[in-house]
Amino acid sequence: MTTSDTPNEPVPTADTAAAPVPVTRLERLAGKLGSRASATAVYGEPVTSGGVTVVPVAEISYGFAGSAGGEAGAAGTGEGGGGGGFSARPRGFIEIKDGTTTYKSLRAPWVDVVVPLAALLAGAAVPRLVRRLAARRSR
Repeated sequence: MTTSDTPNEPVPTADTAAAPVPVTRLERLAGKLGSRASATAVYGEPVTSGGVTVVPVAEISYGFAGSAGGEAGAAGTGEGGGGGGFSARPRGFIEIKDGTTTYKSLRAPWVDVVVPLAALLAGAAVPRLVRRLAARRSR
């Protein structure tokens, strides 16, 4: 292809792979948001008290999406759009005490309910299951 179908569109060249890729607005935004999405930004700085240092640990994720829009006058509005965001969840903390470093995980609150409930149900169901299996074998 040596000419463009429409006069306002640039003609692609074979040499475009060697040219530096410009940084888009979305990439700049991702860089800025990514640099701010850290455990210290979400949960604060490490705390030292009484010879013990506590460093918060967080799981941080972010994502972006964008659109160039449709053609003007067609179903699309001819305008682009986009959005993004990040989320952070506490995962635990690192405790530094007497030259020893220890990671301590934060447990999900539902574990405190589900584990005892599962143990209660298992304790009620296992004896019945054993009785049924014993009754089948005796037949």
